[in-house]
Amino acid sequence: MKAADLVYDWSRRGAAFDYRKARITLNDVTLRDGLHSPSAKDPPLEAKLRLLHLMPELGIGSADLGFPATGLQMGAQVGILAAEIASARLPLAANAVARMTVEDVDGIAELSDEAGIPIEAGLFIAASDVRMEAEGWTLDHLLRMSEAAVGAAVRLGLPVMYVVEDASRARPEVLRALYGLAVSHGAGRLCLTDTAGAATPGGVKRLVNFLKDEVLAPSGVTVLLDWHGHRDRGLAIANCLAAIEAGVDRVHASALGVGERAGNAEMDILLANLAVLGAPHGGDLSRLPAYCHLVAEAMGLTIPFNYPVVGSDAFSAAAGIDASAVMKAMEKGGAEMADQVYSSLPASSFGLMQHIVVSPASGHANVRHWLQQHGYDAHDRDLVESLLAEAKRHDRVLSINECYRVVTEALVRRGALGAEGVPVDRAPA
Repeated sequence: MKAADLVYDWSRRGAAFDYRKARITLNDVTLRDGLHSPSAKDPPLEAKLRLLHLMPELGIGSADLGFPATGLQMGAQVGILAAEIASARLPLAANAVARMTVEDVDGIAELSDEAGIPIEAGLFIAASDVRMEAEGWTLDHLLRMSEAAVGAAVRLGLPVMYVVEDASRARPEVLRALYGLAVSHGAGRLCLTDTAGAATPGGVKRLVNFLKDEVLAPSGVTVLLDWHGHRDRGLAIANCLAAIEAGVDRVHASALGVGERAGNAEMDILLANLAVLGAPHGGDLSRLPAYCHLVAEAMGLTIPFNYPVVGSDAFSAAAGIDASAVMKAMEKGGAEMADQVYSSLPASSFGLMQHIVVSPASGHANVRHWLQQHGYDAHDRDLVESLLAEAKRHDRVLSINECYRVVTEALVRRGALGAEGVPVDRAPA
């Protein structure tokens, strides 16, 4: 019996939605939304290019290359990234954001012509009452701006993604009017956004279904749907899954969730969840650590120790009971079973492995595992008790050097090692 067969998955058994039949595209917004994080550095161009190549390796289908209208440097870099996609023939669709102005649309059209690839124009405008009140906007004003910008983009041959900011807090009649106009003027994709991270999974499903029933069905036009969410309330991944189950075609996320305020949906965690849920995926998830560490280093970020998959503690066991179960599973079923016994994510899928450490919470199993992994007799009672006693004297995990020191001192005490740490039976005559 396979280890996976030993897990009864209540999340999938009898579920109304089968992720194995999902056909979802992922849009990486690290190079645009990610740069809005107050704590993130703008990565050097070389890092952006490396990240661009990693995306399709992970199965990510499109990327937001930036906001060209924010300045000459950003505009130039968007052009360079688009040219890289073209010259390297990366299987990656490009998009870039623009305000609802003809000038911004013209800028994207020029970059698209220079790169020789289509760049989807993500035309955005905010439509919640609170934002409209703050800006002094009316619905008629938003409709006029939208008509001009979408019309210009379509005439220039640009694919159009029409983005309503703060859609999760906008009134139904406003959404119906704006999205309806976008569809009637040629937008090929509509993006629902949870700009303030205010949505719940149930709200996401109602919002997607509203758009399908109230805008798309009456139009009779085939238009794709996107979901873009933030994690202010910690619900971004759950909301992405809800959007997928409701029938969106593409979901936006960023590496490590980097973005404005509390950030965006985490692309890496989303990829991990889709894999576990059985969604068809052509990417190599063993590249996920490289993707995350590249972004962390290039943006000057620290990955939390308890972050899923790539955090230093993600696949570590410190408690004695946990470590004992992992070791027994390893003995009975190898890495496959060890991946399942105390984890819902298989470490091996990401090119990683379960790791047992020695800490105050450890038991004999942790110590025996450490000894075995480092070439010592795991059944040497003196070594086991010496190392365990040292662990209980601390309030943290022992470093590898501390473990080596304790073991060496124990061997010297009983004469198995010389003072220099050389085995007695190997010492020169």
